[in-house]
Amino acid sequence: MVNTKKFIEKAIDEIKTAAGNEKVVMALSGGVDSSVCAALAARAVGDNLIPIYIDTGLMRKGETERIRTIFSDIRLDVVHAEDEFLGSLKGIVDPEAKRKAIGERFIRVFEREAKKNGAKCLLQGTIYPDRIESEGGIKSHHNVGGMPLHMEFSKVIEPIRDLYKDEVRDVAGALGLPKEIQHRMPFPGPGLAVRVLGEVTKEKVAVVREANWIVEDEIVEKYRPWQCFAALLGLGTGVKGDNRIHGWIVAVRAVNSRDAMTADPIDIPFAHLTRIGSRITADIPSVARVVYDITAKPPATIEYE
Repeated sequence: MVNTKKFIEKAIDEIKTAAGNEKVVMALSGGVDSSVCAALAARAVGDNLIPIYIDTGLMRKGETERIRTIFSDIRLDVVHAEDEFLGSLKGIVDPEAKRKAIGERFIRVFEREAKKNGAKCLLQGTIYPDRIESEGGIKSHHNVGGMPLHMEFSKVIEPIRDLYKDEVRDVAGALGLPKEIQHRMPFPGPGLAVRVLGEVTKEKVAVVREANWIVEDEIVEKYRPWQCFAALLGLGTGVKGDNRIHGWIVAVRAVNSRDAMTADPIDIPFAHLTRIGSRITADIPSVARVVYDITAKPPATIEYE
């Protein structure tokens, strides 16, 4: 395990050295990784830190409002870029292509915001599993393999790049971050785009966003999972009332893990699964079927794409 005191001191020095007197734009999503980076960078560069939250239109229900509340004590720039991200995903069905399109769009938005603020450095919360999976060809994380080759930043600073998720949580505790942040459930950088199989559209995102909210509402407090969510698999046949419909198939996923390198499905009682399924199909008229994913990692990944 990481020595949190020594790591914090080393990371602050690293950020100071890398940034110098330059302003630093940082990607603040509200998860534990980016929050730890924000806390470290604030100590390292002070007012030269410019934290930015990008609302991609691929966020969870109420996420932007929640992030504003959590970080109400700092100057957080919120950028609304839904049209840009959905536009960049139009017509794309390949998972890797989606991740790369999102990674490039993130960088272009950050470049634009950096110019407004006179910043030349980008700081982001890349962690060790992101690098392993990207470099190992498992999947391109938007902040590693999904990043474009050409960027206008003079430096990309990644102070927690060698940490696993559980180590990041330990550092968060040592930094005194709120428990809500320290133990927050992971949410993928590409957002709900990787929970929609095939082309991402505004309609599909709306469906999976509502289903995801129901899953979290049903599972988080009761089972305390490492991660739980809903994913949109495609269309299937169903019956609602006396009518045959072609509705969406939603998969429910809930796993426990230590570091995201391996994961096991949570044994949810069948009665609770049927309640979750009934709630999703009742609250979302366009959903015809709900399934529960029982696959471990490996052979599956935690997310679907």
